[in-house]
Amino acid sequence: MKLETATAGEALVVRVEEERIDAACAIQFKDQMREIALAAPPRVILDLAPVRFVDSSGLGAIVAVMKFLAPARQLELSGLTSNVARVFHLTRMDKVFTIHAANAGSGMANGG
Repeated sequence: MKLETATAGEALVVRVEEERIDAACAIQFKDQMREIALAAPPRVILDLAPVRFVDSSGLGAIVAVMKFLAPARQLELSGLTSNVARVFHLTRMDKVFTIHAANAGSGMANGG
């Protein structure tokens, strides 16, 4: 699971550099996000622009990261493709997460 990080103002932006978050990688995603977020600022923006598919395991992993960060930090989402946005809408998770437009986490040039 490839995740790139960058700072954007007062937020940590984590870009998922994979096309899928599914059962095959959900645990690895969750574990890596927990490591990255240990010293994160109050806002963590998960940039999902490259992600084309999220299954129930992937959605569960994203929710688990949100719960891990709370209450001290907030997980926000950015760059949802139409398929991924549909998953969040159908499960009503779009009411739980703050979701930004596609370019909200685009300051990734200095990521690492």
